[in-house]
Amino acid sequence: MQLIQQNPDLSAYLAADEVIDHHHPLVRETAARLAVQAADSYAYARAAYEFVRDTIPHSADSGDPRVTWRASDVLERRTGICHAKSHALAALLRAEDIPTALCYQRLTHDAGTGHVLHGLVAVRFRGAWHRQDPRGNKPGVDARFSLGGERLAFAVDVECSEVDYPVLFDVPHSGVLRALKDAPDRPYLWEHLPDTL
Repeated sequence: MQLIQQNPDLSAYLAADEVIDHHHPLVRETAARLAVQAADSYAYARAAYEFVRDTIPHSADSGDPRVTWRASDVLERRTGICHAKSHALAALLRAEDIPTALCYQRLTHDAGTGHVLHGLVAVRFRGAWHRQDPRGNKPGVDARFSLGGERLAFAVDVECSEVDYPVLFDVPHSGVLRALKDAPDRPYLWEHLPDTL
């Protein structure tokens, strides 16, 4: 699949905003701590990915009812769904000048009814974009950082109307962000996430 930048200006994928707030002291401190042990930007990107994937539980897996959406809040509260974890990873990567996009899949809702948007990131290395899924592993899910072929949490099933969207966003999808901001808790959010771009 050919990935498509929504914004042709690559610098947009380094920007900070209220969601990907990589100017926040906690994001900067976390990035600096991870960068100390990284030999280069590739090693840093892998370390940041593994940090978000492995040390911030996916709130559905852990049963945490709190909803986070701002990167610094995800890092502080140590919880979030796929979208929130993607925001946190994007902030950590952009903090170290690694262009990072947000991207999405349409998957069958785990409640067994309908579909839901799943959030990922894409990083730019070696002149190309590479999708990564920091959702968090569990039985049946084995996502890994990779530039040599995707190792995502979920493969789409087109026969079930699932979709890999090729568009790379510099900011979160407005429907996803609205759902995150409006949700009083994760169970409510689970029923109100958008199902398509």
